[in-house]
Amino acid sequence: MDKKDIADIRKQFKPDNELLKIHDIFNVYIMKESSDIYHHQSMPFDMLEQEQQELFLDNFKKVLSGQPDEKLFELKFQRDVENSSQLILHKGLLSNDTEEWKQQMLQLVEKMLKDKQYEMDIVVTFIHGEYMKPMKNMSDESEESERDKVFSNPFILCSMNKTQDPKKELLFDYVEKEFKYNIVVDPIINLKSPISGFLFPSITDNAADVNRVLYAAGKKNEPSYHFMEDVLDAEEIMTAAQDKLVFEEIVNKVAGDQAMNTSKLSNVYDEIHRVVEENEEEDVPKMDYKDVEQVLTSSGIEDVNTEKVESAFKTVLDDEQYEFKATSVVPKYNSKSIKIETKIANISISPQDLRHVRQVHFDGKSYLMMEVEENTMIEGFEMIPEALFEKAPDDEE
Repeated sequence: MDKKDIADIRKQFKPDNELLKIHDIFNVYIMKESSDIYHHQSMPFDMLEQEQQELFLDNFKKVLSGQPDEKLFELKFQRDVENSSQLILHKGLLSNDTEEWKQQMLQLVEKMLKDKQYEMDIVVTFIHGEYMKPMKNMSDESEESERDKVFSNPFILCSMNKTQDPKKELLFDYVEKEFKYNIVVDPIINLKSPISGFLFPSITDNAADVNRVLYAAGKKNEPSYHFMEDVLDAEEIMTAAQDKLVFEEIVNKVAGDQAMNTSKLSNVYDEIHRVVEENEEEDVPKMDYKDVEQVLTSSGIEDVNTEKVESAFKTVLDDEQYEFKATSVVPKYNSKSIKIETKIANISISPQDLRHVRQVHFDGKSYLMMEVEENTMIEGFEMIPEALFEKAPDDEE
């Protein structure tokens, strides 16, 4: 699933949407002390009050929020797994019996609780629904409505949410004209920040893939490997941040003792950006060791060859056939995503501007030099150009 596929589904979660039908909602309350199911309850989604429906719809949209490979991960199910979550979910997807569907979802909850201790009470919410998408836009003159022909996409969505203690508040009673302490003992379910979730099946270009599931992490680049591997029975993945770190380590091994100045680094980013642009038709442009060799050679790094790059892949990844997602490796060109960190200050610039930055040495000290096209403004004050290196007064004749 790419960003467009996810956005198409996400935008369906709104009240009174004719293209979205949620049949049932099933909530399971888990106690932190015992990691046991304290209570569970299901009902038709339409039976909820309007305000409750809106709270849950917002929660489901948040589950599907975030960037692919950072917060949202399309996972492939492992094969030949006992008590397979893929099979449980597929049965649940096809089930028309609410009680049968509930029992299947409870099997997933049992896997969530196995060998896992949560730090707070947890509420797991499942919905069984269907969303429709028009096959094509019909003209106004057509007698056939655009809603008459649609793609039908059954799905199961799961959202995990933590609870929090109610706030202790002091209230003023207007009638009794006295101050009162607000005593509330019921925990609050935090639907604004889901800690995990998933969408099954994966849907790409209106085609369902029951061999894949879209997993949602609670925080960017912090997926739960317990949830992915032990609950969903999915294959191991690399986050975008991990991909970038591994790529940088491979480049360093290939470059060896060569000085990696800003010009060469800028060239590397330019070359990867070119790979992304040339493969825009692909869902996820990827780079294998041959592509990495080409990028480094074109960027001006010396003594690059296939054997050296393959060896770096083998050393760092133990897999010379690994493919990087190009979009994970290259910083975003339309944002100040390059971080320059020093003890004096941290600076953020865009990748294409990196070539205007230099680190130079003078008189035993290091300086960061940046080429600018006009006078610099600092807090509304225009800086007067100065000589690059002025002679100290004691050195004047």
